Amino acid sequence: MPLLTFHRLRGDKMLIREFTMEDYVQSVELWKSTPGVGLSRADERDKICAFLLRNPGLSFVAADEHDAVAGTVLAGHDGRRGFLYHLAVTPAHRGQGLGRRLAQASLDALMQQQIAKCHILVLDSNIGGQHFWSGLGWQLRDNLLIYSRDLHAHGSDDGNGSCSCSC
Repeated sequence: MPLLTFHRLRGDKMLIREFTMEDYVQSVELWKSTPGVGLSRADERDKICAFLLRNPGLSFVAADEHDAVAGTVLAGHDGRRGFLYHLAVTPAHRGQGLGRRLAQASLDALMQQQIAKCHILVLDSNIGGQHFWSGLGWQLRDNLLIYSRDLHAHGSDDGNGSCSCSC
């Protein structure tokens, strides 16, 4: 996939390129410092590495001329629908279209893989994120509920209420 570049308002260049594991440490620091971004065990180094290997060419970072990460987006798909995760931009680079450009890079890559629809999960407490996505024309789905299950916490539950783990 070709590298995408654009000019920031101040005239210096910011490079949007594929997310690699070399970006992991800076990215986690950005996610930890960004209100509204929830982190879990799924964001540990080995899990992100596996995610990137399963979804090559779909996740991006914005990096300055010193390769400092200014923004991130993770993207993947299940063969039918795309999903965006951890779109985050440093406070110093917000309001310049960087988040929009990162999201669009992932959406373009998903479309190249014939994925026609994409979802993003936004925490209900993330008002800024809700405004961002609404402002880009994303539609709030109020007809869906998300159910989750921590597979590690439940072990090999057979579905009848008995669990073989020590929980």
